[in-house]
Amino acid sequence: MNKKDISNFISGFYREFPRVAKHETPWNIIAQLENIILDGLAELSETEYDIENGVAIHKSAHIENGVTFKKPAIIGKDCLVKAGAYFRSGVYLCSDVGIGANCEIKQSIIFPKSRIAHLNYVGNSIIGNDVNLEAGSVLANHFNEYKNRTVPVVLDNTLVDTGVTKFGSLIGDRCRVGANAVLNPGTILSKGSIVGRLEHVDQLKESP
Repeated sequence: MNKKDISNFISGFYREFPRVAKHETPWNIIAQLENIILDGLAELSETEYDIENGVAIHKSAHIENGVTFKKPAIIGKDCLVKAGAYFRSGVYLCSDVGIGANCEIKQSIIFPKSRIAHLNYVGNSIIGNDVNLEAGSVLANHFNEYKNRTVPVVLDNTLVDTGVTKFGSLIGDRCRVGANAVLNPGTILSKGSIVGRLEHVDQLKESP
């Protein structure tokens, strides 16, 4: 990852994903996430997880009625997933993650003690430890207003082309995102960042 390693944003990343190459970019990790999860499924114990049709749910997790899982997915220890949530294209929840009612989580990783309130959309993103997304926030993952455009990101005041057409956000540990905020594709938030309610984060406009 150019100039900044993902572990500078998310503590314990490589402890959770020891087989991911050091300094791999977050957008490449997300692009490979389905395979990462499938490899992880093969290593899980059926004494700890209920595993069926490419979905593993820790026996301590609480899943309310009306939740849809599309394989592959791993739901970790002590997670809470409320009614109507929808998981697709590869989702990995670490331990003690809370997902609110009627959220959609697509091809994303969410680290421990993070809370995603009701009616959120999280697309192709990596969310760190102890992050809170208030209700109705959107982590957009694709520029549908442009034809065949890959997602750029801003790192150390440098514009970097990810080479992928779908990448949402990299959100560092302890960030707070307010209700109904919208984060553009390619948003990167350092540890402890705060996004206000109704705020629109467009880091491309802020780039040199």
